[in-house]
Amino acid sequence: MPNRALAAKELANIFKILSHQDRIRIVEELRDGEKDVNTLCQLFDLSPSRVSQHLSLMRAHRMIEERREGRHVFYHLVQPDIAKWIVDGLVFLEERLKTEGISQSAIEQARELWTADQKK
Repeated sequence: MPNRALAAKELANIFKILSHQDRIRIVEELRDGEKDVNTLCQLFDLSPSRVSQHLSLMRAHRMIEERREGRHVFYHLVQPDIAKWIVDGLVFLEERLKTEGISQSAIEQARELWTADQKK
């Protein structure tokens, strides 16, 4: 039982880190490689301080790592498979939306965008 409790605790910590929509988007953007803060800011239309705060939290929990190149800092996922895990999680969201009568087109578009580079 202690092993199950430890595993549950660690999974809960991962879910806490992923519990913000911006961090989910960051994971999905980093799935194919590294990006810097400015690129992420442009992609999400967010302030550099907001993106930096998310990256700092994710780095503190060893979800991402940084690589410095001169004055630029690039971030990448420690375990890129977490992005696939998120895409797989869309199945659960689809089931919830069916019961609430919401269109699935947004989820389908997200899945297509998030898996497009993986199919190449």
